[in-house]
Amino acid sequence: MYGFEALTFNIHGGYLEAIVRGHRSGLLTAADYNNLCQCETLEDIKMHLSATEYGPYLQNEPSPLHTTTIVEKCTLKLVDEYKHMLCQATEPLSTFLEYITYGHMIDNVVLIVTGTLHERDVNELLEKCHPLGMFDSIASLAVAQNMRELYRLVLVDTPLAPYFSECITSEDLDDMNIEIMRNTLYKAYLEDFYKFCKKLGGATAEIMSDLLAFEADRRAVNITINSIGTELTRDDRRKLYSNFGLLYPYGHEELAVCEDIDQVRAAMEKYPPYQSIFAKISYGESQMLDKAFYEEEVKRLCLAFEQQFHFAVFFAYVRLREQEIRNLMWISECVAQNQKSRVHDSVVFIF
Repeated sequence: MYGFEALTFNIHGGYLEAIVRGHRSGLLTAADYNNLCQCETLEDIKMHLSATEYGPYLQNEPSPLHTTTIVEKCTLKLVDEYKHMLCQATEPLSTFLEYITYGHMIDNVVLIVTGTLHERDVNELLEKCHPLGMFDSIASLAVAQNMRELYRLVLVDTPLAPYFSECITSEDLDDMNIEIMRNTLYKAYLEDFYKFCKKLGGATAEIMSDLLAFEADRRAVNITINSIGTELTRDDRRKLYSNFGLLYPYGHEELAVCEDIDQVRAAMEKYPPYQSIFAKISYGESQMLDKAFYEEEVKRLCLAFEQQFHFAVFFAYVRLREQEIRNLMWISECVAQNQKSRVHDSVVFIF
């Protein structure tokens, strides 16, 4: 019941909420990003990060540094914090925290299957997998020839098993099928997570419903834009949209028939929260759309910390830390490739 969380929340969740709010205070600020954008070499970036919470993770790294090393170590910090919180959590928070990693599991499955299809080395692919999405039998994904085998041999024992019921076919795996599989899995995952949060009730349900609805709507827009000019039919496209969110159901009907980016824009401008996002990009271009969506997401995630006694702060923190790692990767790449003029193109300021 909304409003009564304060009575009992701190019995099990108080310590971890304090921990996650402490971690949140360690996120990089606009001043940090401005200093990082002035760096001339990756060594300068390392030196600046040594004064932040990333310092202990980077201090023993030898020269020459690589962008991948910086990203790897920053991700390791997030994984360590996440594992600590998961170890301390009790139900239903532990299940909530596990749900946060399912998206990475889906990405890892798709990465391994796509890499195997293109005859890449499995060990090399495993190194590229996100550590939050690892599971025991992930290496054996490489043997699957079609989705039925993928499910029967590997995924039946993972948390992703229930999401596979919609996309089990005997068709051989190719790039198109794999992308459809990714989006079908994501749809099932988001709907399941949404139902779980609704069941928890209270502030968690209210705030997470908003965050997950935004994620579902963003995916609907991306699916539409990416499927323009492909052989994906309107019905197939509609099947990949999640059955909730601000755009459900009428926005989905309009997106399903869009033939170009300007039609997508016209459909989205009927929804005030998304009108402001599309106002930032000029007609005909979709390159800056990702950044505009990320900026809106960061704004919503920061608002999750304004209320107390709910689980959405854990989701918000992990997402904000991931955005920070994306920012660091972009800045490091720009510095490494001597493209300082583009350094502000993709950096999303968090605070």
